[in-house]
Amino acid sequence: MALRLGDIAPDFEQESSEGRIRFHDWLGEGWGVLFSHPADYTPVCTTELGLTAKLKEEFAKRKVKAIALSVDSVESHKGWIQDINDTQSTSVNFPILADSDRKVSELYDMIHPNANETLTVRSLFVIDPKKKVRLIITYPASTGRNFNEILRVIDSLQLTDHHSVATPGNWQDGDDVVIVPSLQDEEVIRQKFPKGYKAVRPYLRLTPQPNK
Repeated sequence: MALRLGDIAPDFEQESSEGRIRFHDWLGEGWGVLFSHPADYTPVCTTELGLTAKLKEEFAKRKVKAIALSVDSVESHKGWIQDINDTQSTSVNFPILADSDRKVSELYDMIHPNANETLTVRSLFVIDPKKKVRLIITYPASTGRNFNEILRVIDSLQLTDHHSVATPGNWQDGDDVVIVPSLQDEEVIRQKFPKGYKAVRPYLRLTPQPNK
């Protein structure tokens, strides 16, 4: 059965380029991004892993750990990492799971037989500190992921977890947000949003981002 938003991310033990990993222990009390790749030594994946390495500080600011997955072996991963570092002018600074037995791929439904019977699609999961799945994105193997969008969604999730707001379409960190419709008590609204709000409609109330 496929994972859904709000499900607990399945725990597992698997070898990786940085040794054996028990997933929930590795995540600790922070956020995690688990993303799969069709195979080692593939061009799009090489650019994605290089980009992820370059974004380490951005992930760290958000208390997010990144972990990749491919169905190839640890030895293959180690050789590929050298290629990634050379071609992308970076240093891979996160583990790549060696899912040769497809254990993790099957737990997370990363193999889509109608797309490819043996290789993983580009699945990505954002997991919160309670180990709940908060975002699922699946790309075709031919299309590289937009990691700026992934960071944007993490910003939104972390903001909306702590404030009674939601983020509108194309929202970027620092833009106005919307007050959730369930919040109707004006006194509470004044306390939560001292900068005030603009009611475009009774259900559409814009307010400056409260943590800025």
